[in-house]
Amino acid sequence: MLVQMRHPSQADTVEVASDAYCDALTKKFLTAQLAADRQAAMRVVIDEGVQRGVDPRRIMLDVIRPAQRQIGQLWQDNAISIADEHIATAISQLALAQLYSYAERHANTERRILVACVDGELHDMGARLAADMLDLEGHDVIFLGASVPADSLVARARADRPDLIVLSITMTFHIAALREAVEKLRHALSPAPPIAAGGRALSWCPELKHSLDLAASGEDARALITDVQRYFRK
Repeated sequence: MLVQMRHPSQADTVEVASDAYCDALTKKFLTAQLAADRQAAMRVVIDEGVQRGVDPRRIMLDVIRPAQRQIGQLWQDNAISIADEHIATAISQLALAQLYSYAERHANTERRILVACVDGELHDMGARLAADMLDLEGHDVIFLGASVPADSLVARARADRPDLIVLSITMTFHIAALREAVEKLRHALSPAPPIAAGGRALSWCPELKHSLDLAASGEDARALITDVQRYFRK
């Protein structure tokens, strides 16, 4: 999707810098998701977002992330079907791909980060958002996607020798899989790389950061990225 960029005026810049503007974009994006309207969703993030001077990173974190969280809540409340949730998630993934191409990547940090969902965890939207954001921060990110078995994760980590492994867990019933992955990584790799974890399960079980001795954690992509940056500044 090719878009001719225009330079926003000073008035535009002030307007789009406001939280209220991003909230309005979130509502429009969510409406497009629920209507299964991919074109309308792209107009929201590109025409009304990027072209008006909104930082693509901010659209990722302050428009797509909250809209997708509302989609998840609607599904949990049985207000939408699993098919509706899948359509909405696919639209969010398309939007992230479009925004990634517009975002300016920071200088290379020469750090490699492996990002994966634990075995059985099919909700990979948050993990993908975190992977994209960490990549734009200048890290060399390898994103393995949803439901990665612990043994496969170990094999990939052994081959790639990452500086950090980030595991994503949304549902609390996958905590056993998170524990298994952490245990196998630390047992199989010497020295074992630091491990971080993120996802909504961390909001329900915040003690996991300490019980698993995680380098960083966060209940969503924004919190996780902030904690990862704090860890690297040590």
